[in-house]
Amino acid sequence: MEMDAQTATYKALQTEVVMLREHKSSLEEELANLRFQFEQLRRLVFGAKSERFEPELPDQLGLFGQEAPGGPVAAPVSESTTTTSERAETKRHPVRVVFPSHLPRQTTVIEPDIDTTGLRKIGQEVTETLDFVPAKLIVVRRERPKYETPDGQVAIAELPARPIDKGIAEPRLLAHVVAAKYLDHMPLYRQAQQMARQGITIATSTLGGWVSQTADLLTPLYDELTRKARESGYVQADETPIRVQDSKKKGETHRGWYWVYHAPEKGIVIMDYHASRGRAGPAAWLGPDYDGLLQSDGYAVYNQFANATHAVCWAHARRYFHDAQESTAERAEYVLAEIQKLYAIERQLREEDAAPTERTRVRQEKATPILEGLKTYIENNPGLPKSPWGKASSYALTRWDKLTRYVLEGRLEIDNNLTENTIRPIALGRKNWLFSGSHDAAQRAAVIYSLVATCKKHGVNPETWMADVLARIPTHPAKRIEELLPMDWEKRKV
Repeated sequence: MEMDAQTATYKALQTEVVMLREHKSSLEEELANLRFQFEQLRRLVFGAKSERFEPELPDQLGLFGQEAPGGPVAAPVSESTTTTSERAETKRHPVRVVFPSHLPRQTTVIEPDIDTTGLRKIGQEVTETLDFVPAKLIVVRRERPKYETPDGQVAIAELPARPIDKGIAEPRLLAHVVAAKYLDHMPLYRQAQQMARQGITIATSTLGGWVSQTADLLTPLYDELTRKARESGYVQADETPIRVQDSKKKGETHRGWYWVYHAPEKGIVIMDYHASRGRAGPAAWLGPDYDGLLQSDGYAVYNQFANATHAVCWAHARRYFHDAQESTAERAEYVLAEIQKLYAIERQLREEDAAPTERTRVRQEKATPILEGLKTYIENNPGLPKSPWGKASSYALTRWDKLTRYVLEGRLEIDNNLTENTIRPIALGRKNWLFSGSHDAAQRAAVIYSLVATCKKHGVNPETWMADVLARIPTHPAKRIEELLPMDWEKRKV
């Protein structure tokens, strides 16, 4: 009887030990999660950390040599690699900058300090340096002589059409004010201060009116770009917040949203302002029957487009695993290394300028095995739901079909980074002009941001383009508005 009691006690203790070990493991993971949250807060105060994954261990494999933890041992580093890394650094010489040919040249000839009369010139040395001519305001004066005709009438030439009727701003000045605000993120009051140093006093409200009227003039081009982006059949979508003054909210600003749409095949960027982040924004822009390719970060509002072919951005998934490095380093680093392999395939395809059919073939051949192994690894290594690793694995697995959609459709990109890059100017602008003056002003800013971003996609100087378009648009036929778009502007400009 005593032996049975001891056996029961022993089994109970064994069960308790197992439970304590499980509890200890749970507490350790929870502690790691708390440390991760602390690190996130610390970075918010002291600066962000790069998301790029760089293996730190000297015995870790490179891009295509990474194995799952516990798998095959890494191959040794080749002798040539070691030799290269240990090679003494060669002396570097400064490289002379070659200045663009379109910059005006001011040439000065410096003769030697002797009498050169009768000497044969055998060549010359040319030295080019860079100088700066400060921007200055000029007054455009148009004189229109009046004549009396034989029948007693007065003959006088018509004034050329101006972007702002009866306004004092020429197209180049309007383009400069807009570019300074939305490209260089210079608030209007600072621009007013610059003009005041040249003896011209222009109220900030007047400059704001110029910006608003310029956006109104450019809206038909924005609408045409919107139409082309929708019809392209492949749209990447993202969203970013903006603070907006609202007359209904005294003493505080409203949190509005720019919905950003990028048609990568057309090189078109569209920003559409809405007061909320709800489904109404994309529903109004794409339309309920949109049936093309739609790539996003997996935000639920995009699920309303039942006819679309959905894809999710790998950069967003990678970000979650990057954040999990602090608490679950071994697992997160393995996943990040596998994702790097996927990006290496994409980099090669870009370098080869591969067609969509070729991209599909290569992806299915090279990326599919990586993706299958990655999914198995994540499924076999679960974590606490609220831990960084648990959030990362849940994000990836619940969206896996959409994350891997790009392998089946060569037109798709692996991520939405091209779209996110277009959002950066808004983030920089927010730090300078802080908020938009109204909901209408936020949408007018969206018009300008869209056209400026599309110019950059096509290698067009936004300020030069805008100055030319503003000069032409008052008399340009509406049915030929396409001729003013940034895509073919260089070929069509007069």
